[in-house]
Amino acid sequence: MFAKLIKRISKPGPTVQTPSIMGLRLGASFEVDPLAIKLMLDELTIESCSPTQIIKAAGVIDLDGTWVYRFYTDDDAWLQVVAEGGNRDEHVVDVKLFHFYDTRDIASEQAWNQLLEREIGQSSYTLENKSYRRVWTAAGDYHNPVHMAEKTYEEGGDHSTTDQFTMLFERELSDARTESLFLSAEEKLEEGGYLSRCLVLSTGITLTPSQLTIHG
Repeated sequence: MFAKLIKRISKPGPTVQTPSIMGLRLGASFEVDPLAIKLMLDELTIESCSPTQIIKAAGVIDLDGTWVYRFYTDDDAWLQVVAEGGNRDEHVVDVKLFHFYDTRDIASEQAWNQLLEREIGQSSYTLENKSYRRVWTAAGDYHNPVHMAEKTYEEGGDHSTTDQFTMLFERELSDARTESLFLSAEEKLEEGGYLSRCLVLSTGITLTPSQLTIHG
């Protein structure tokens, strides 16, 4: 009887399937073509970009037929991979490398509502005297933020879910390239039972397959 009980208790639980695509996963690394970054760095908001980045956390968002994967690195950056019509490598339609620019706490319900209803979905956004135009179109001048629920996994097995209300902007660089600005108003239920809210600003660039090398 005791042998059966011990066997039942020691049986390992199900393996958690963490987000993975294109060989990108927790603990993996990737390299960004340093020449590609160097050619545009003077025009970007970021001041530097590490050519080699190690993935420390991984998140996934299911948008009813579109999957958004995010791989957070040791360079205060995150690589976003968008797949449409399926979640395999052949379904990937866009890859962007973002760097965190700023995180701003939202202290009150009034400030939160103002952000969602009047600010985040404007037709343009200014950052460091640079003007970015909204990418996502709407019938009117204002676009309600797009809700995304991201489940994020960290090294060690911890995971959490964050509600994000998002908007994407971009501005033109030379040679038909663009710099993206991603705004995410984030809301998370903390262990203490209260909601924490903040606005996260990130700037990024689109990468081509030749500019990215993945070490799985």
